[in-house]
Amino acid sequence: MKLRVLGTDGKETKSIELPAQFEEDFRADLIKRAFRAFCANNRQRYGAYPRAGMRHSAEISRRRREYRGSYGYGISRVQRKILSRRGRRLFWVGAVVPGTVGGRKAHPPKSSKKWEIKLNKKERRKAIRSALAATLLKEIVAERGHKIGKNYPFVLAEDFEKVKKTKELLKFFNQVGLDEELKRVSRKKVRAGKGKRRGRVYRKKKGPLIVVGGNCALVKAALNIPGCDVTDIKHINVNLLAPGGHPGRLTFFTENAIKIMKEEKLFE
Repeated sequence: MKLRVLGTDGKETKSIELPAQFEEDFRADLIKRAFRAFCANNRQRYGAYPRAGMRHSAEISRRRREYRGSYGYGISRVQRKILSRRGRRLFWVGAVVPGTVGGRKAHPPKSSKKWEIKLNKKERRKAIRSALAATLLKEIVAERGHKIGKNYPFVLAEDFEKVKKTKELLKFFNQVGLDEELKRVSRKKVRAGKGKRRGRVYRKKKGPLIVVGGNCALVKAALNIPGCDVTDIKHINVNLLAPGGHPGRLTFFTENAIKIMKEEKLFE
């Protein structure tokens, strides 16, 4: 399959043959499975302190005429701690037992729980190839919500990796008809629920992804564009190609990235 190569001025310079990785069959189920495994393997373990709720002295005597005992008070034989006292009259409150107010949790989250999901190496690579192929299918990219314009898909010329200024990249996006896409990703809304109290106030949309051959000036140039990501071809994964497990992200590859993928036979 051949794609046009566009220069920094938005004009076609030549065409390039894509490697075999882009010819994989589209498998949405496989992409979803790989995305679930990616998220599970990056999840941080958490758990309560193992002795939480059990650090009270809640031993109460049930014997007759025992000082500080609960005999004859008509209360159930539940472990209790002394909350307060008035003379020899003691006031207890339930402790340690899960069924009491202020007691421990019956089944708290445990840090020993394993969240990881195993995925075969060939299966993961096939999912990445399928996600790569989905980025070239205009109907799937448009279905995901991207405003792709008329020229998509295309490859970026090698000079793009030398772009240092954000305004140069924005000018190119406007030239190829991605101005509506930039307006779409610039809109954000306030998150519902407790997340806005935890540093996640806004929900933002995912915009274009630019895949480069290595560390270059373009990485910094795209930082100020909302929703835009730049990544190395060797570090690409299902989370970048299909955020949320939904394939068809608006993706642009540079000539250098295509060359490295073909020569090093990545994801085969």
